[in-house]
Amino acid sequence: MADTPVILINVLRVKPGKQDALTALLNENIDTVIRTLDGWKATRLIAAADGTGVVIHSEWQTPAAVEAMRNDPRMQAYFPRIAELASLESLLGSIVSSAAR
Repeated sequence: MADTPVILINVLRVKPGKQDALTALLNENIDTVIRTLDGWKATRLIAAADGTGVVIHSEWQTPAAVEAMRNDPRMQAYFPRIAELASLESLLGSIVSSAAR
């Protein structure tokens, strides 16, 4: 289905005491890079209440748009900065079920 977004989930396990610095860096990246990329639809940051992690939930038009984002030189510059604050695990998929009240 052409209107179905591709979902990119990134789970970042934050080094102790670094969650605020990580969310600030991620917000900077969203504002200066992600918003400018073709195929981007939306991004949500979810911070763990205990300060141990951040989940990035992003919607993209196509898998190719995600790949282009990952290869963008501006994004490449952010990856080492993120790695200083957290480890990263990614999952690329699509919505197969959704429920809401």
